[in-house]
Amino acid sequence: MTLSASTNAANATIPVKPASQILTLERGVAKGIKIDYTRFGAGNKKTVIFLQGSGPGASAWLNFRYNVQAFADAGFQVLLPDLPGFGDSDKPELDYTLDFFVDVVTEFADQLDIEQFSLVGNSLGGAVSLGVALAHPARVTRLVLMGCGGLEDQITYFQKMEGIQAMTKVPLGSPEFTPAYLKQVLQLIVDDKKHVTDELITERFRILQTQTPAVFKRMVIPNLSARLPEIQCPVLGFWGAKDRFCPLSGAETLVTGCKQAEMITLSNAGHWVMIEHADLFNRRSIEFLGSEA
Repeated sequence: MTLSASTNAANATIPVKPASQILTLERGVAKGIKIDYTRFGAGNKKTVIFLQGSGPGASAWLNFRYNVQAFADAGFQVLLPDLPGFGDSDKPELDYTLDFFVDVVTEFADQLDIEQFSLVGNSLGGAVSLGVALAHPARVTRLVLMGCGGLEDQITYFQKMEGIQAMTKVPLGSPEFTPAYLKQVLQLIVDDKKHVTDELITERFRILQTQTPAVFKRMVIPNLSARLPEIQCPVLGFWGAKDRFCPLSGAETLVTGCKQAEMITLSNAGHWVMIEHADLFNRRSIEFLGSEA
């Protein structure tokens, strides 16, 4: 269904990130990588792990700061890790493959003694969420996906999507990748540019300056659409009609490919539904996750 809804995220007081914790991975190619994460809620219900999208200066907190407290208030334990290559986690020079990210998320849950969990994933985080659900179906109870990646061949995203073309046009670390250019890129992510604040630009530019170009040049995420019938858990999707990073056709791909999927499409939203329509996103997601909590 197509909805039009407002949110007060851009006008509300900007949440302050709480003190983060550090977890050091111990297995495989990720051994020694430090993961920066934050935890919210007592977890009287279930655990929900949020996985952020890709992009210059991206972090879990900046993607989900208008969402996590609502989930915690609803009784969930919420975990917010920065994927390697992003946020304040380590950013090694390696191949950023789907298998790598799946192994990272799985070990992250293992180290925290979390056997089962739901995943909330935006863009790259959506693709990783699908990857974890495919690799470990008994562990993932539900998926919430927004502007999900991994539903097209990688070349399609780079050749047809205006946002990804802009994001990769200027290499990280080059003098041309200024805060002003970052602002131009981020304004393509939203329908309403009010969500791209000076504060957001400052924080994302801080993180951008610590990123390695390898996180984009050596990232390989396959097209998972043919494997969607293997997804065992229920799926709730959100998609903005004005998404310039992941084509709206992905919404149909998810609901026709998955066995149990519901999709909410919004006429006045871009790639960040959870920011542009935070109230709607929080309410519908909590209802969906709470139905099995």
